[in-house]
Amino acid sequence: MRLILSPCLLLVCLPTVVAQSPAEVLDLSRWRLTLPIGAEGEGKPDEIRQPELNTFSHPEYFHVTDSHGVVLRAHCGGVTTKGSSFPRSELREMSPDGVTRADWGTVESTIHTLSMKVAITATPAKKRHVVCAQIHDAEDDLMMVRLEDEKLFVERNKIGDVMIDRHYQLGTPFELEIRAGQGHVRVSYNGEEVMDWKVARKGCYFKAGCYTQSNPKKGDEENSFGEVVISKLQLSDTASEFGQ
Repeated sequence: MRLILSPCLLLVCLPTVVAQSPAEVLDLSRWRLTLPIGAEGEGKPDEIRQPELNTFSHPEYFHVTDSHGVVLRAHCGGVTTKGSSFPRSELREMSPDGVTRADWGTVESTIHTLSMKVAITATPAKKRHVVCAQIHDAEDDLMMVRLEDEKLFVERNKIGDVMIDRHYQLGTPFELEIRAGQGHVRVSYNGEEVMDWKVARKGCYFKAGCYTQSNPKKGDEENSFGEVVISKLQLSDTASEFGQ
């Protein structure tokens, strides 16, 4: 008797490979991470730098999802950075060497670009505000991509906001691109340009992640949190021409 094997029986089921650390999902070679936790009593958040960031994960604040995104979470009672009363689980841009802080100007000929695929997945219960990306200059934030309730917009200090989506639904992924250089900062949302701002600033760098805009003084419980999931994160510096 001859045994005939069905083609389906010849298939070998291989286990699904799940990334163990965020650096297996995102290129983190040019980033430093700030967490909303730190040594008790010191009032200073933990920072994870390269090369440690290449293998680092945290089960609550910085980890990989089953769908190959990277979760960044910051609870309202978290440790904050100097000059801010709000917690963050946030990446800070570094120079290509991964050690020196990035420091560029918006009037340079080089175009500095941050490209992300991101979803804001949770906000605090009371003050439902979360920032997922920003450009910071030498003194303060230059612009932030911010969600307040359902309104997703670009916030610019004293200049005026630029609306992106008036009815953003939590958990909805979107493509975000921020380009700065040659005297402009431009923002694109799902491939469509929503802002072209002529502005000159020095000492700039990108930040990406979850910057929760609430704390217990705002009425939120300490364990209430904001959360962002990033599935694509790219930095580039090019000499391409901006249209003037």
